[in-house]
Amino acid sequence: MALPKIPDYPLPTAAELPTPRAPFALAPGRAALLVHDMQRYFCAAYGSDAFTRQGSTIAAAAANIVRLLEAARAAGVPVFYTAQKGNQFRPDRGLQAALWGPGMSAIPEHEEIIPMLAPAEGDITLVKHRYSAFQRSNLAHLMRARGRDQLIVTGIYAHIGCLATAAEAFQRDIEPFFVGDALADFSRAQQDMALSWIAGCSGVPVITEDVVQTLGIAAQG
Repeated sequence: MALPKIPDYPLPTAAELPTPRAPFALAPGRAALLVHDMQRYFCAAYGSDAFTRQGSTIAAAAANIVRLLEAARAAGVPVFYTAQKGNQFRPDRGLQAALWGPGMSAIPEHEEIIPMLAPAEGDITLVKHRYSAFQRSNLAHLMRARGRDQLIVTGIYAHIGCLATAAEAFQRDIEPFFVGDALADFSRAQQDMALSWIAGCSGVPVITEDVVQTLGIAAQG
């Protein structure tokens, strides 16, 4: 029931992204950036040397999230984080406990967002309770209050919480953009599945470089 040990795999390239059904176009004045569950507990599944190892999947994804954070903050795009709390028990943890066990402990070694992605002043960190970042949080309200109806999704794990968040965003009339190389997962096959599902049912798979360029134009303008 614990998290698996995750082997490295190459992140998708722009040429490997599936073609979206949705016609959504990213607009910085409508967008918010989400950094999903990039906590030490979840990142540890990639290995204790994950951020120093050559070819590390999670290190590559995190480096792309850094680029997106810098571009978003420069363009005035709101930045949201999700972070679970340790020592969650029923009923707070709900059915997730049946699949994943007790989860993280209430210690910094589990709860802390990895330092390279630490929230900056003005960023908003939401407590995570279920797969979707919208569940039992005020993410939708905070976005609407800022005039935002697009969500750029990054983080882990692509086929679980990130997919659930993008699916719920769509059902709330918020356009999701799934950043293929700023996400990581249990395997490339599961990440590809998530990208294909998003492309076919709810949003637009994108690549970091394209998002950074779009946000950069807004920052200069």
